[in-house]
Amino acid sequence: MEILLLKMGEIVLKGLNRRAFENKLLSSVASCVARYGEFSVESRQSTIYVRAKDHSCDMTGAFEEAGKVFGIAALSIAIQCEQSLDALRREIPRLTRLNRVKTFKAEARRANKSFPLTSPQICAELGQAILEEFPHLKVDVKTPEEIVWAEIRENHAYLHLKASPGAGGLPAGTAGRAVLLLSGGIDSPVAGWRMARRGIELMPVHFYSYPYTSPEAKDKVIKLAELLSVWTGQLTLRVVSFTAIQEQIRKKAPEDVFTLLMRRSMMRISAKIAENTQSGALITGDSLGQVASQTLEAISVADAASPIPVFRPLIGEDKEETVTTSRKIGTYETSILPHEDCCSVFTPRHPKTKPRLEKIEHFESNCELEGLEKTAVYDVECVKIPKQD
Repeated sequence: MEILLLKMGEIVLKGLNRRAFENKLLSSVASCVARYGEFSVESRQSTIYVRAKDHSCDMTGAFEEAGKVFGIAALSIAIQCEQSLDALRREIPRLTRLNRVKTFKAEARRANKSFPLTSPQICAELGQAILEEFPHLKVDVKTPEEIVWAEIRENHAYLHLKASPGAGGLPAGTAGRAVLLLSGGIDSPVAGWRMARRGIELMPVHFYSYPYTSPEAKDKVIKLAELLSVWTGQLTLRVVSFTAIQEQIRKKAPEDVFTLLMRRSMMRISAKIAENTQSGALITGDSLGQVASQTLEAISVADAASPIPVFRPLIGEDKEETVTTSRKIGTYETSILPHEDCCSVFTPRHPKTKPRLEKIEHFESNCELEGLEKTAVYDVECVKIPKQD
């Protein structure tokens, strides 16, 4: 029979609270594979075993879904058999992927020390049996195209090919909750994904400036949230009407500080939403020096408006690194759609790159934003985003 073997990641390094992390991970795995049939899910020795309860289960679909669960380091579809060399040999013809390669290497892991052969002996016997079944293959112990694993565990033996990398990180929700400032660009979805991978439960917030930004711009952000939900599970996107605040800033402040005042207002509104949702931090997609509003001085001025920590997981990345990740997680093609967000339509021609906090606070006091921000916080549109396939 086939079974999924999911190798746990860094949670194996946890101490007395490890069981809480494992329970959360087991729950996440059980939830994600349930749509592909009825499975049993259990963990032993840093491995999660996912077994189909009947033949109607879609093992391939469950495998692909499990690959997006944070906390899994590697995964494979394995063949479960009796703990004997003969049983392992009988299953070798099922490794049809070996027909597509020219070189291989046999590996063995003997967790059950009562098994009569050592790991090197298992490798030798297994390698010989593979060469007999697939005579076109050659052994390459340094750079094989494929690796065949035999694992001898407590009650069964398992045969599988090279494991696929998992999503890594920590199980969703184990590190708390944070508000993600989600724009329509490339950076913020990647920032959210990186923090979700560290166990953060995301509370995405989008600032919307109709009629300066189109309904298509809002739909684009909803689509980005849906793409993130593939990894994070269901989300609630909060859409904040930001038009009145931007118009007030444009009316009352010099053009070169528009972006700074908008970002500080976003920080205050997001921090209030964080308080209302029991979230402990904000997340942005800032990368140091990427644009005028992301200089060291501008970031410091923006942070001064937030009473809670601001996480910037992309702060040291260049754009190409971020683009690579956005392609990997599936958000890139949506992010580059030509619909502007609220910041881009109010961008000053010559933004201030080295602002002084006292000057910015002076301009801010002239804008009288407190009442407008309070209205924005309590007039939020909530969009429920179910987990996508």
